[in-house]
Amino acid sequence: MIGRSILALMLALPAAAAMAQTTQPAPSETPAAQAPTPQAPDPQAPSQSNAPAKVGLSLAEFQARREKALMKADTDGNGKISLAEWSAFQTKRNAKTDPAKSFVRLDTNKDGFLDKAELDAFFAKRFARLDANKDGALAREELPGHKSAAKPAQ
Repeated sequence: MIGRSILALMLALPAAAAMAQTTQPAPSETPAAQAPTPQAPDPQAPSQSNAPAKVGLSLAEFQARREKALMKADTDGNGKISLAEWSAFQTKRNAKTDPAKSFVRLDTNKDGFLDKAELDAFFAKRFARLDANKDGALAREELPGHKSAAKPAQ
């Protein structure tokens, strides 16, 4: 129960942050004789900010990319991946691990299928492990397989 609450909170935080950045302040109650306030920037216009843009892959982007790749295993298109679909997908990818073991590890609700919530939870944990500097974005150096990425301990 607590795990699901934490997962829901983790999934809601990026949306809340995005909403907080896009909301406009309420108009102030000042006399009309004062100078007009500058117009809010057009969200379609390129950013004129002097602040450096966050460089790297966000959690939402990381999850979306990984989920898109893994949902190719869903050959029947029902939104869930069965053990048979997972095994065929892993065989096609020449995976080094046992597909049944990895499936059991990912199937946290033990319903015999992998769904979006389970994949999101798995990738949120993986993102947290990869984000070495804990800045909320994965730089190239933090991505597995990049030439400057830290090698995993054996």
